[in-house]
Amino acid sequence: MSQQQTSPSSSVQEFAKHAHIDYIQHLEEKEQTTFEYCVTEHLRMSGMYWGLTGMDLMSESSKMNREHILQFIRDSYHADVGGFAGAPNHDAHILYTLSAVQLLVLLTSNIEEFLTLEQIEKIGEFIGSLQKEDGSFSGDKWGEIDTRFSYCALNCLALLGLLETCSNYRGDKINNKKYINVEKTVDYVLSCQNFDGGFGVCPGAESHAGQIFTCVGALSIAKALDRFDHDTLSWWLCERQCENGGLNGRPEKLSDVCYSWWVLSALGIMDRVHWINAEKLHDYICNCQDTEKGGISDRPNNMVDVFHTFFGIGGLSLLGYGDKYGLKTIDPTFALPIDALKKIGIETPYTQRFDQ
Repeated sequence: MSQQQTSPSSSVQEFAKHAHIDYIQHLEEKEQTTFEYCVTEHLRMSGMYWGLTGMDLMSESSKMNREHILQFIRDSYHADVGGFAGAPNHDAHILYTLSAVQLLVLLTSNIEEFLTLEQIEKIGEFIGSLQKEDGSFSGDKWGEIDTRFSYCALNCLALLGLLETCSNYRGDKINNKKYINVEKTVDYVLSCQNFDGGFGVCPGAESHAGQIFTCVGALSIAKALDRFDHDTLSWWLCERQCENGGLNGRPEKLSDVCYSWWVLSALGIMDRVHWINAEKLHDYICNCQDTEKGGISDRPNNMVDVFHTFFGIGGLSLLGYGDKYGLKTIDPTFALPIDALKKIGIETPYTQRFDQ
């Protein structure tokens, strides 16, 4: 195990579900003139996804302001290019386009309640316009390349029914149009794998747990999990568990609750969550809670935020604590509750393994 400077608490806290529900529910009421609100405006769409998905995992999404979120999504849509921004008056980006589509999957019984087929196809064209000749993707018109964007492209197209590798493909409605070159996408992602089994942000970049999730997730959606060695990567991921039970993102770094998702999701896709010490990770996540006001932080006694709160809840779900704490099962590939995926006709090995 990696060395870690922060020791776990001698007493383990129970999961404070009701406090977390209250914390997320009241995030919408934050004063819009606060410093915290202003500096995070550009990623508000993802913040809403983290909050709503966390609430949905706790079966409390009805407590969120559905119409407010839907209006925010409408106001953040760029009809000219087909993508969504992180907030109104910001540029469209593939990250926030995925978050918007994930929100719509959670909030609607059928995504066509909100988007016309023409708009759905326009989103597909926006994503396709971001693919480069080598199979990589940029996040927006400015050209930054990152394997996160490869995952976003595949995930978003799949949720919209525009990806031919998925069970919900709406090929008959779109004349079997293909918006991206899936094989080139797979080849590019595989080119980002390193000798240690991990994946980086681009070819030759250092292995990192966050990038590993995006790459393994992308390969899962593309039905290409047989293209790399699972054991080598799984051992690298297992070595991310620190003495205090938490997980880090790369060697010699501190543990952080967000890696409860990044590491576990990749292990979950490869059916190897049982390779780490689940009890110690559970204790680490629970010791990062604010049990009075709600929320989960990156490390014990730090300030909570919705990002770590969602990934902590998602981590506990992946660890199998759903029955104990009343949490839904989350799919590690799509980062959505499996009942939401079934609603739109998406089947994964995980949805079949944990049929609800």
